[in-house]
Amino acid sequence: MENLGVQKWVYGLAFFMILLRAEGFFVDITYVQSAVAKGAVCLDGSPPAYHFDPGSGEGINNWLIHFEGGAWCNNVTTCLARKETRLGSSTKMVKQVAFSGLLGNHPKRNPDFYNWNRIKVRYCDGSSFTGDVEAVNPKTNLHFRGARVFVAVIEDLLAKGMKNAKNAIISGCSAGGLTSILHCDKFKTLLPASTKVKCLADAGYFINAMDVSRAAHIEQFYNDVVTTHGSAKNLPTSCTSKMNPGLCFFPQNMAPTIQTPLFLVNAAYDSWQIKNILVPGVADPHGTWHSCKLDILKCSDSQLGIMQGFRLEFLKALGAVANSPSRGFFINSCYAHCQTEVQETWHRDDSPMLAGKSIANAVGDWYYDRTPFQKIDCPYPCDKTCHNRVFE
Repeated sequence: MENLGVQKWVYGLAFFMILLRAEGFFVDITYVQSAVAKGAVCLDGSPPAYHFDPGSGEGINNWLIHFEGGAWCNNVTTCLARKETRLGSSTKMVKQVAFSGLLGNHPKRNPDFYNWNRIKVRYCDGSSFTGDVEAVNPKTNLHFRGARVFVAVIEDLLAKGMKNAKNAIISGCSAGGLTSILHCDKFKTLLPASTKVKCLADAGYFINAMDVSRAAHIEQFYNDVVTTHGSAKNLPTSCTSKMNPGLCFFPQNMAPTIQTPLFLVNAAYDSWQIKNILVPGVADPHGTWHSCKLDILKCSDSQLGIMQGFRLEFLKALGAVANSPSRGFFINSCYAHCQTEVQETWHRDDSPMLAGKSIANAVGDWYYDRTPFQKIDCPYPCDKTCHNRVFE
């Protein structure tokens, strides 16, 4: 059985590579060496990094800055483990990454942003770029400097032409999607006043919900992240002045005060949130949910009922940002996590649809003020356009 699993993984990887060659391309890494002198470094003290595909033609002064995802580390132990991986050190990062979906350069596959300057910022601080602790313990050599990394990367891009930006978007997937929410207004202040700036968060709207054992698992986890990284001073004061800073890591508590236009792409049954907020491992010691978490088609009726309740909690939390004309959202009923980076879910003939539009069309219409877009899908399993990939 183990060999069969490996064989399936190899076949899946081969298929992905074939798909990538057809629909994506590779972009080299750039290290921000100048950031080191500013103390703007990864967990291990290495320089931050990004991948940059320059714009062309009419998109030469348009910039899309996309932040990579990868969850968080919430204490010294988990951050030490992370330090030895690409999520804590730029020395462990691959030299090229694939660009597709909203980072793609093909006009038919990415109609509104294909000729923009497109940047993918690598994630190596473990705090959604919010941490800033000056002291470095010599025993661990852990650097909690995510907030400095954010500014250093933006300053590096400004020097490379973003200071002339006509249009700009900050976006991200998962923890990177949370980055684009937490830093939305700050990003705008770092750009010229004349730049049209909007923010896009993909699978970044994490909600404060009890797990299936009725424990506040994610609330405690986020509080530990904020405490470990010293994030409080870099979270919006409009939120931290009213509640515990750990609660300001949840978009439902701080996003209502964001002034810059914001678009949310999220599955109401976000697979990461189901696996880690609703049913974290500690809440399911006997593995009752194991098969269901891997494949929604294997969920029992009672499990689906609990997931339907989670969807209602998600929509209630979403209500905190839904009443502004500058907001946009594409909330489908797929079992998915991060849908903008992958061509099949961003814009293709068989992509997920809401109101007859792909995610790419919805985001493009919203950004260019062609038409507003605020759509919420009907409950699972009504949407037949979902992919519900089970190997995320």
